[in-house]
Amino acid sequence: MTSTPTRMARSPLRNRSYWAAFLLGIAAMAAIDEIVFHQILAWHHFYDNATADIALLSDGLLHAAELFIFVFGFFLMLDARRRLTFWPAAGWAGFLVGLGLFQLWDGVIDHKVLRLHQIRYEVDLLPYDVAWNVAGSLLLLAGIAWTIVLARREEPNARDDRLAQDSARHDQPQ
Repeated sequence: MTSTPTRMARSPLRNRSYWAAFLLGIAAMAAIDEIVFHQILAWHHFYDNATADIALLSDGLLHAAELFIFVFGFFLMLDARRRLTFWPAAGWAGFLVGLGLFQLWDGVIDHKVLRLHQIRYEVDLLPYDVAWNVAGSLLLLAGIAWTIVLARREEPNARDDRLAQDSARHDQPQ
């Protein structure tokens, strides 16, 4: 079965690579948060305002959601590759936006608005909150800036097109 290369979307926001990587960024940051802060450091659970069993259950549900988002993002990425519309630069921009958006959402909405948990307990939270939210903001802003730069390009550059076509050729049976 042969496939003909299709033209990549001119805007990263219309490219499947962007949205696939966006989901992968959300899932990756959720995994980092869960592994480092929930399991290794044991600073908090996803929901700390209940019994230890409920806190553990909430971590399990977060983990299940994170895995579902990883799988969905990978399938979208593979589909973009299959359609020959994989655009690595748009993917990296989407990945950074996903990382930053999850981090900032967690720091502002989960920690402060909904009060599901705090980063740590029995310490001065200000340095932790500042570091958490500044890190998330920097990731998000870097992703948004990269997205804007890519959107202002006339179209994906020839190198991105060659990468998509080369990867498709390697996938063809001999």
